[in-house]
Amino acid sequence: MPQSLSAVYLHLVFSTKDRRPFLRDKTVRDALHAYMGGVSKTLDCPPLIVGGVEDHVHLLCRFARTLTQAEWVKELKRISNGWLKEHGRDYADFEWQGGYADFSVSQSNLEPVKQYIASQEEHHRKTTFQDELRTLLRKHEIEFDERYVWD
Repeated sequence: MPQSLSAVYLHLVFSTKDRRPFLRDKTVRDALHAYMGGVSKTLDCPPLIVGGVEDHVHLLCRFARTLTQAEWVKELKRISNGWLKEHGRDYADFEWQGGYADFSVSQSNLEPVKQYIASQEEHHRKTTFQDELRTLLRKHEIEFDERYVWD
């Protein structure tokens, strides 16, 4: 086949450092999500949705053929970190956590995952980020050590 074609969807999740609630301001948070979507698109990973709450983000995207997951996340974090720090002294100490989790999503599950990301504010009235991530990791059968997940 002379052409390379791909349809791989990823659900990416990562937190602010120490899960600090830097993103309480909904206007700033929504602008950050939009900005991160634009960054992801320029990396050839067009987003289907970006969402989250005051201490973490979720991105669902169609993943690029020519980029590694680590490169994608590194650039998303680096560029969005700089963007947020330009929004005033309240963000001078802002950092993303060192790690991340991402999960493959089948075409048939895109809508449920989009709905899940869209309902983050409601979801987190009932559960913490830590419990949410533990649930996602177990659902996707990813072994993890609590000592190294949280920073």
